Amino acid sequence: MRRASSEHKLVFMPFAPNFPVMLRTEDGIRIDAAHTPSARTDLGIVVAHGFTGSWRERPARRIVHVLSGYGGVIAFDFRGHGRSGGESTVGDQEILDVEAAVRHARVVGYSKIAVVGFSMGAAVGVRHAGLRGGVDAVVAVSGPARWYYRGTKPMRQVHWAIEQPFGRWAARVAKRTRIARGRWDPIPMPPHEAAALISPAPLLIVHGDADAFFPLEHAHQLYAGAREPKELWIEPGYGHAETAATPALIRRIGKWISSNFS
Repeated sequence: MRRASSEHKLVFMPFAPNFPVMLRTEDGIRIDAAHTPSARTDLGIVVAHGFTGSWRERPARRIVHVLSGYGGVIAFDFRGHGRSGGESTVGDQEILDVEAAVRHARVVGYSKIAVVGFSMGAAVGVRHAGLRGGVDAVVAVSGPARWYYRGTKPMRQVHWAIEQPFGRWAARVAKRTRIARGRWDPIPMPPHEAAALISPAPLLIVHGDADAFFPLEHAHQLYAGAREPKELWIEPGYGHAETAATPALIRRIGKWISSNFS
């Protein structure tokens, strides 16, 4: 484990060109995605956004642009988000969405695949790698270690949006996020248990000490649950997920991914 610092100066730059694609999951959900090629043609990086996010939003596009300097990038919208079909199950069936993106990365010719997930996308990326496999590295940024966490005000608000009819309506109208009704049955394996199943693929856990959604205990629980090879970066001053991620931090993540396949 190492403690690292990140730059907080945002650098705005033209975005790398991307090519929209439409994917189809094993259970028939249409997934809106985009492929951003890279000079490095053997490495594909799948980017999984957080809850209510989208690959079309500026923070995610900035992340894709930076990561495309290290490999080709497949970014997508989870089910129930943006232009994708279906309804969000908030981390359960979303592993099928990641599987569709990974499968597409293989089809277009990438021999090595890394998944980089943010918040909900981090939980899904860890669960996908543990339960489905087929990836060569995983990066979990600002991810939860367990379900039903309500220890912070933002997470209590998230649960309200998921559980209450008016909350689901607000998420649909304000964030273009359609949330499935009802409770999980059965409850999916939590990320900290799935993390134990990722090895021998390397796992990088990145978490900020200023995260307003999930405190550092989540990062430590994920790290404790995982087997080697694993690494934990605690980022001073870093908040939560895509919106707080600086280009400097994303470059370091890109370098970490690239170093595992050099």
